[in-house]
Amino acid sequence: MKSILKSYRFTLILLGSIILGGIIGLIFGPKAQVIQPLGDLFLNLLFMMIVPLVFFSISSAIGNMSGMKRLGKIIGSIFIVFMLTALVAAILAIAGTSIINPLKDTDISAIEKLMIESGEISEPSEEITFLGQLVQTFTVTDFSLILSKGNMLQLIVFSVLFGVATALAGEKGKPIASLLSSGSAVFMKMVGIIMYYAPIGLGAYFASIIGQLGPQLLEGYARTFVLYLILTIIYYFGFFTLYAFISGGKTAVKIFWKNAITPSVSAIATCSSAACIPINLAAVRKMGVPNDIAETIVPLGANTHKDGSVIGGVIKIVFLFALFGKDMTNISSIISILAVSFLVGAVMGAIPGGGMIGEMLILSIYGFPPEVLPIIAVISTIIDAPATLLNSTGNTACAMLVARLVEGKNWIKKAITKNELEVS
Repeated sequence: MKSILKSYRFTLILLGSIILGGIIGLIFGPKAQVIQPLGDLFLNLLFMMIVPLVFFSISSAIGNMSGMKRLGKIIGSIFIVFMLTALVAAILAIAGTSIINPLKDTDISAIEKLMIESGEISEPSEEITFLGQLVQTFTVTDFSLILSKGNMLQLIVFSVLFGVATALAGEKGKPIASLLSSGSAVFMKMVGIIMYYAPIGLGAYFASIIGQLGPQLLEGYARTFVLYLILTIIYYFGFFTLYAFISGGKTAVKIFWKNAITPSVSAIATCSSAACIPINLAAVRKMGVPNDIAETIVPLGANTHKDGSVIGGVIKIVFLFALFGKDMTNISSIISILAVSFLVGAVMGAIPGGGMIGEMLILSIYGFPPEVLPIIAVISTIIDAPATLLNSTGNTACAMLVARLVEGKNWIKKAITKNELEVS
């Protein structure tokens, strides 16, 4: 019990501060705005970090791949598996939000009025062609422009290219790869330092938000939590079983569930994908996955593949779309939600409270005002445990799929035979 309380300490403190902020907002109403600067300080500190953090994280992950065994085939298989499973998770989440709308019958006029008064909602700009929009979405006209949180997708494109170039440079690129790795670690540590202030900052901002909007959002959070739990149960038992079956039939399903319980319990207990890496490595090896695949996919997955975060990302985007009255039914909106949810799953930190990075990414890409960050930060807090369960345990199921692609359809039989020989 002490271990669990220690693991959830930050989440419980954060949740307690948000609840306290909500109570203050309900009691004092608009007067609660007096403590909003405490929230502004927290948001500004985070937004100062996002550009270098995203650059170092993505470039480092790609730039340091050059030394892996069977790099091409393994990385290619991992990419395919990660993309397909994230797509399944995103589609499931979109289907779920279409059935259970978190903000159904919620009066959004208050927040619309608030944002109009603050100048955050403006008249729509002149329409441009699809190709023109594509160019503007992924590129900028000057390097300095990617140093703005408003051009996050363009920064990601630059970071990917920089990481690939570093990996292709071989020996000459190793000093840069080392620098990127160090930079990623340093900025993650800086975010960790800032997060010590999160309970005060988020509590103050949530008090201000509730004070101005009233309790309209509280029911939406309850619906969101119920929806996420339903999707978690479906994905955990249904799709993980399906992934195991695809990787090696009924035998693989039995082996998966025999070894998946420990990683699952650890994920819920620690609320950290990073903390589960050693446990997941041991479990994946017991599932018969070759060492070089296991040692590649588990650490990489902990940092770049999080199906639970993808589902959470979709829910957060839909939540904001509903809040601001944006159309979610057209094809372009659905595609953008899918694409952004992939990015959210990739950049979210593998630590308790790491969802803040993904939330800043959502605001930056869609142009939502920074004032609404605390609104979706609450969602991250209430879904933290089930999201970590899907994030962490999902990588063990993906490891089996990658083994199937790399080793062939008989990989599970070979693994069983090898284990029998070792035992004998």
